[in-house]
Amino acid sequence: MRVLITGGAGFIGSHLATSLLAKGHQVTVIDDLSTGRFENIAHLDRCAGFRWVRGSVLQEETVAPLIDRCDVVFHLAAAVGVRLVVDAPIHTIETNVQGTDIVLRCAARRGAMVVVASTSEVYGKSAALPFREDLDLVLGPPTKRRWGYAASKLLDEFLALAYWKEHQLPTIVVRFFNCVGPRQSSRYGMVLPNFVRQAISNAPITVHGDGSQTRSFTWVGDVVSALEALVAERRAIGQIFNIGNDHEVSIGELALRVKAAAGSASDIQFVPYKQAYDGDFEDMPRRLPDISKLRDLVGYRPRVLLPEIIERTIDYWRQEQFVKTGTAPRTVDLGARAVFERRLKPVVGATV
Repeated sequence: MRVLITGGAGFIGSHLATSLLAKGHQVTVIDDLSTGRFENIAHLDRCAGFRWVRGSVLQEETVAPLIDRCDVVFHLAAAVGVRLVVDAPIHTIETNVQGTDIVLRCAARRGAMVVVASTSEVYGKSAALPFREDLDLVLGPPTKRRWGYAASKLLDEFLALAYWKEHQLPTIVVRFFNCVGPRQSSRYGMVLPNFVRQAISNAPITVHGDGSQTRSFTWVGDVVSALEALVAERRAIGQIFNIGNDHEVSIGELALRVKAAAGSASDIQFVPYKQAYDGDFEDMPRRLPDISKLRDLVGYRPRVLLPEIIERTIDYWRQEQFVKTGTAPRTVDLGARAVFERRLKPVVGATV
């Protein structure tokens, strides 16, 4: 295939690009590096079949010719992270909605398949758990800025399915549930990288709220495998799929697990939401996917569960700390970066 990945220098996109290239596909990445990093794709820059373009999905004159030369678009470019969503609501909504509109409009002229990345945030405050793709969605009021992000991604979903209905453009919508792994930034409020970074530095591990809110964490290699399986399955077209892990953990318990796995001396501190963000913030109390639809169609099962996810994330951040500073806590067993990358490759390149 000839593949375009928008936001391909980001966390998920860079792993997807690596896996697709390993399977012999041609991959083009477009990214404006606002949240992605060139370092995430630097190892691909000299690979045959790889090309990267610095640009924004809001620039139709840049996006259109790239889509004209591809068969599949993985549209991952979006505003990401709770911190960015809260601090820059206009940027969040415009990037998500306008970017998706441009990608779909250009793809419709070419007839390219589009996989639109959505989010578990669209389930909002629904109490019908686990979250199933055909359930009603319950968002909070527009005075709470987090729901602006959820609404923008939900509009992306409506647009994708509308293009399938009106123009027979093959589209697939995927809802990600707390994907984690190497290259994920802690800058935008991503909870597991933040906890790990704090724990290996013996700094306070900061839990927002009372820690009772629950999440389910998915290894990036499992996400990549699911994306690859879906584009190979024609029955996935015109549908929505949860991509996640159906094992739930409270954030308070997650902090304890990270502290224990890292052998950390960190204290665990609980920070009120109002102090962490502002009075307009509202959280989702639980986030647990029903993944039976994805499992029944392509045989998807998460292969990396939470204990190993935590260990791998600690390994990665210890390596990052060593590379950046040349030092690490005494508890660190420093292995070569190459060893860690070899552990990662079988997961990222796996098929379901």
